[in-house]
Amino acid sequence: MSDDQGAGCRSRRSVLACAGAAGVGALLTGCQTYGQPQPVQNQPIGSAGVPPAAPATKGPAGAAGALATLADIPVGGGKIFAAQKVVVTQPQPGTVKAFSATCTHQGCTVTSVKGDRIVCGCHNSQFDISDGSVKGGPANAPLPEANVVLDGDAIRLA
Repeated sequence: MSDDQGAGCRSRRSVLACAGAAGVGALLTGCQTYGQPQPVQNQPIGSAGVPPAAPATKGPAGAAGALATLADIPVGGGKIFAAQKVVVTQPQPGTVKAFSATCTHQGCTVTSVKGDRIVCGCHNSQFDISDGSVKGGPANAPLPEANVVLDGDAIRLA
């Protein structure tokens, strides 16, 4: 092998090594935010596909500033309000409870209310709808209570 061929091989190897390193760097950069919460933008979309000029003054329940009405929350169940990071439940007719929607296991947002359980889909932790206590899964601390008030039949954050 001549000196020229040896120099050419080192050059090709260097180019391939640099290209491979650049690819690995790009891959790792893309994975850097994996598992971190991403911002959620909850903007109502108008009929033209763009956000309206002014935000709506009425909440989902039709009452100004309310999260929901009592009728929106199923008896023996609940509803998650991800934007407000709260889950509202109605364990018995007319009794409203609210808890943080952040699971005490690893900080995921709870994903559903099934029957009398608030469920975190990340690792299947389950919490009681009446007091937020742990009913199953890896979580070992209850969901903290959130303050809501019942104003007529409108449920509002306190």
